[in-house]
Amino acid sequence: MTIRYNYYKDGKKKALTMSYDDGRTFDLRLVQLFNLHGIRGTFHLNSGKFTNEKYLSAEDVRDKFTWHEISGHTLTHPRLDKVSDEELIYEVMEDRRNLEACCGYPVRGMSYPYGLYSENIINMLRPLGMKYSRTTKATDSFRMPEDFMAWHPTCHHDSPKLFDLLEKFKTTDYPMALFYVWGHSFEFDKNNNWERIERFCAEAGGDDDVWYATNIEIYDYYAALRSLEFTADRTVVYNPTATDVWISVDGSPVRIAAGATVDLKTA
Repeated sequence: MTIRYNYYKDGKKKALTMSYDDGRTFDLRLVQLFNLHGIRGTFHLNSGKFTNEKYLSAEDVRDKFTWHEISGHTLTHPRLDKVSDEELIYEVMEDRRNLEACCGYPVRGMSYPYGLYSENIINMLRPLGMKYSRTTKATDSFRMPEDFMAWHPTCHHDSPKLFDLLEKFKTTDYPMALFYVWGHSFEFDKNNNWERIERFCAEAGGDDDVWYATNIEIYDYYAALRSLEFTADRTVVYNPTATDVWISVDGSPVRIAAGATVDLKTA
C-alpha cells in the first residue's frame, strides 16, 4: 500500500490563492472581479487607515469581503525590522483586534510590510497567534512553503511570467501544486492595467480541477493533513482535526473525514 499526500479538498490536486496588501479602496473593484470568477482571496489590511478615504473602511471590510479572508498587515505599516519589540507587538495585536471586530473570526495570518522579516520577527509573531505570514519573494514555482511564517508566493501579478506560469499550472501534475499570486490593487490603477487581472481571473477561474482557497484555508488544510495519525503498519489512519482531508492510497484519492478512523484496506 502506497500512501502519498497528493490531494487538496475534494481530492483536487491543485489550488489557487490570491493575496493583496494595504487595503486601498481599489480592493472593492478587485473583490468583485474575484467573486465573478469564483476566485477567493486574502486581503491583508492596515486597520489604522480605516478612517482614510483612500482606504477601506471598517464597514467595507464587514460588508464586502465575507467570502474572502481578512488578514493582518500591522496597524500602520511600519518597517518591522526598525521598531522595538514592544512596538511590534502593539502593531500586530491592535491590527488583530480591529480586524476581528469587523470580520468576526480570529485573524491568524498576515503579510510583512515591505516584505521585511527575520528569524527574530518570526519568533515574536508566533506567540501573537500568527500561523502564517507572506513575504514578497517570488519562487516562480507551485511548491508549498517550508515554513508558513516565511511564505514565499509564486509571483507578483505584474510578473512577466504570470501567464506562462498559469499555462504551466493548468497542465502540471506536480502533487499539491499551489499557484500563489500577490500584489496591491492600487497598482492596477497606477499602471492602467486592470485588463491584466481581468484576463487572469477569466483564464484562471472556473476550473473544476482547482481548489480556490484563502491563505488560511491552505494553511489549515495542510496542518490537518500533517496531523493524520497512522497505525504502525500504515493500514489504519485517524484524523484528529475538524477538517476533512484527502490522501492518495495506491494512486487514488481517499477521504479521511474530520474525527474519523479509516481502515485503508477497505476504503
